[in-house]
Amino acid sequence: MRKSLVHFSELESFQFVTFRTQASIEDYQERLHLSPNLSSSQKQTLIDDYCDQSLLGRYLNGDVLEQLMQSVKSLEPDYYHLIAVSIMPNHVHILFQQKQTTTQIMHKLKGSSTLMINKMLKQQGHFWEKSYFDKAIRNQKHFDITYEYIKNNAIKAGLTDAHQRFWGIYEAG
Repeated sequence: MRKSLVHFSELESFQFVTFRTQASIEDYQERLHLSPNLSSSQKQTLIDDYCDQSLLGRYLNGDVLEQLMQSVKSLEPDYYHLIAVSIMPNHVHILFQQKQTTTQIMHKLKGSSTLMINKMLKQQGHFWEKSYFDKAIRNQKHFDITYEYIKNNAIKAGLTDAHQRFWGIYEAG
């Protein structure tokens, strides 16, 4: 039995959210649930490392990557103030300041992008994993570390198109 994650949501707060393609994670996540001695933070780190190297669910490339990046940006300013986003081949990291609840933001982002991506890939059904991982930003140091993590994620994973996968307010021209 999978537990639902508890999500913190407060308007104007800064949130770091990770969500993944459904095909990228199911098996690995089930195996991690069998490791009760790991904290949720440790499990999240292992999942991120796994997704960076996994070949499963790698749909977020080329035109899909470009359209998803535009979709993420299009929710500003109604849903959030976008700070940074990294679109990896099978998951997304995003840092934003909330203008709506986290649930509303994720419902809109995942719902609209599912329709678009499924149309582009000529497929149907669920595209994103049902849940997502979110972490409220506690202070400036946490903000800075999170921003740098998002900024360098595709570079660290050795992706040749890393420059296309990241957008951040401090690098925007």
